Amino acid sequence: MAEAFDGGRPIYAQLVERLQGRIIGGEYPPGSRLDSVRDLAGAAGVNPNTMQRALAELERRGLVYTERTAGRFVTSDTQRIEEVRRETLESEVRQFAAHMQAMGCPPGQLAQMFAALAQPSDQPAE
Repeated sequence: MAEAFDGGRPIYAQLVERLQGRIIGGEYPPGSRLDSVRDLAGAAGVNPNTMQRALAELERRGLVYTERTAGRFVTSDTQRIEEVRRETLESEVRQFAAHMQAMGCPPGQLAQMFAALAQPSDQPAE
Protein backbone atom coordinates (compact mmCIF):
# COMPACT_ATOMS: atom_id res chain seq x y z
CA MET A 1 0.00 0.00 0.00
CA ALA A 2 1.40 3.39 -1.01
CA GLU A 3 2.31 5.90 1.68
CA ALA A 4 0.51 9.23 2.08
CA PHE A 5 2.61 12.34 1.53
CA ASP A 6 2.27 16.02 2.41
CA GLY A 7 1.84 17.87 -0.89
CA GLY A 8 3.58 20.95 0.48
CA ARG A 9 6.99 19.30 0.88
CA PRO A 10 9.25 17.37 -1.49
CA ILE A 11 8.42 13.66 -1.47
CA TYR A 12 12.08 12.63 -1.38
CA ALA A 13 12.58 14.67 1.83
CA GLN A 14 9.61 12.93 3.42
CA LEU A 15 11.04 9.57 2.37
CA VAL A 16 14.38 10.51 3.95
CA GLU A 17 12.61 11.32 7.23
CA ARG A 18 10.61 8.10 7.21
CA LEU A 19 13.53 5.85 6.31
CA GLN A 20 15.78 7.62 8.81
CA GLY A 21 13.09 7.12 11.46
CA ARG A 22 12.99 3.42 10.68
CA ILE A 23 16.77 3.20 10.98
CA ILE A 24 17.08 5.11 14.26
CA GLY A 25 14.00 3.33 15.61
CA GLY A 26 15.52 -0.09 14.94
CA GLU A 27 13.07 -1.29 12.30
CA TYR A 28 16.07 -1.48 9.96
CA PRO A 29 18.81 -2.77 12.29
CA PRO A 30 22.50 -1.87 11.90
CA GLY A 31 24.11 -3.85 9.08
CA SER A 32 20.80 -4.99 7.59
CA ARG A 33 20.30 -5.09 3.85
CA LEU A 34 17.67 -2.78 2.40
CA ASP A 35 15.29 -3.86 -0.33
CA SER A 36 16.10 -2.74 -3.86
CA VAL A 37 15.32 0.82 -4.94
CA ARG A 38 12.56 -0.51 -7.16
CA ASP A 39 11.00 -2.55 -4.33
CA LEU A 40 11.21 0.32 -1.84
CA ALA A 41 9.74 2.71 -4.41
CA GLY A 42 6.93 0.31 -5.23
CA ALA A 43 6.05 -0.14 -1.56
CA ALA A 44 5.98 3.63 -1.03
CA GLY A 45 4.13 4.30 -4.29
CA VAL A 46 6.80 6.63 -5.67
CA ASN A 47 9.03 6.82 -8.72
CA PRO A 48 12.31 4.86 -8.34
CA ASN A 49 14.24 8.07 -9.10
CA THR A 50 12.60 9.72 -6.08
CA MET A 51 13.55 6.79 -3.87
CA GLN A 52 17.07 6.84 -5.29
CA ARG A 53 17.38 10.50 -4.32
CA ALA A 54 16.21 9.74 -0.77
CA LEU A 55 18.68 6.86 -0.41
CA ALA A 56 21.50 9.05 -1.74
CA GLU A 57 20.71 11.57 1.01
CA LEU A 58 20.78 8.80 3.64
CA GLU A 59 24.19 7.78 2.29
CA ARG A 60 25.36 11.38 2.57
CA ARG A 61 24.22 11.37 6.21
CA GLY A 62 26.20 8.20 6.88
CA LEU A 63 23.21 6.00 7.67
CA VAL A 64 23.29 3.85 4.54
CA TYR A 65 26.09 2.59 2.32
CA THR A 66 26.21 0.80 -1.02
CA GLU A 67 28.16 -2.33 -1.88
CA ARG A 68 28.46 -2.34 -5.64
CA THR A 69 27.17 -5.84 -6.31
CA ALA A 70 25.28 -6.56 -3.08
CA GLY A 71 22.96 -3.57 -2.70
CA ARG A 72 22.38 -1.05 0.06
CA PHE A 73 22.87 -1.62 3.75
CA VAL A 74 22.21 0.24 6.98
CA THR A 75 25.46 1.34 8.54
CA SER A 76 26.90 -0.90 11.24
CA ASP A 77 28.18 2.25 12.97
CA THR A 78 25.85 2.26 15.98
CA GLN A 79 27.52 5.42 17.27
CA ARG A 80 26.47 7.25 14.07
CA ILE A 81 22.91 5.92 14.38
CA GLU A 82 22.77 7.08 18.01
CA GLU A 83 24.14 10.50 17.04
CA VAL A 84 21.41 10.93 14.40
CA ARG A 85 18.79 9.67 16.88
CA ARG A 86 19.90 12.27 19.44
CA GLU A 87 19.91 15.07 16.83
CA THR A 88 16.46 14.06 15.62
CA LEU A 89 15.01 13.87 19.12
CA GLU A 90 16.47 17.26 20.05
CA SER A 91 15.00 18.81 16.91
CA GLU A 92 11.58 17.30 17.57
CA VAL A 93 11.59 18.47 21.20
CA ARG A 94 12.61 22.00 20.18
CA GLN A 95 9.79 22.15 17.62
CA PHE A 96 7.29 20.82 20.15
CA ALA A 97 8.42 23.28 22.83
CA ALA A 98 8.16 26.19 20.38
CA HIS A 99 4.66 25.08 19.43
CA MET A 100 3.62 24.81 23.08
CA GLN A 101 5.09 28.25 23.90
CA ALA A 102 3.17 29.73 20.95
CA MET A 103 0.02 28.33 22.59
CA GLY A 104 0.91 30.10 25.86
CA CYS A 105 2.53 27.24 27.75
CA PRO A 106 5.65 28.56 29.54
CA PRO A 107 8.76 26.35 29.60
CA GLY A 108 8.44 25.69 33.35
CA GLN A 109 4.90 24.37 32.96
CA LEU A 110 6.00 22.20 30.04
CA ALA A 111 8.83 20.77 32.15
CA GLN A 112 6.36 19.99 34.96
CA MET A 113 4.06 18.23 32.51
CA PHE A 114 6.93 16.08 31.22
CA ALA A 115 8.01 15.27 34.78
CA ALA A 116 4.46 14.21 35.64
CA LEU A 117 4.28 12.00 32.57
CA ALA A 118 7.56 10.34 33.55
CA GLN A 119 6.11 9.22 36.88
CA PRO A 120 5.07 5.56 37.06
CA SER A 121 1.28 5.34 36.69
CA ASP A 122 0.86 3.68 40.09
CA GLN A 123 2.49 6.62 41.93
CA PRO A 124 0.82 10.03 42.23
CA ALA A 125 2.67 12.98 40.68
CA GLU A 126 3.99 15.58 43.12
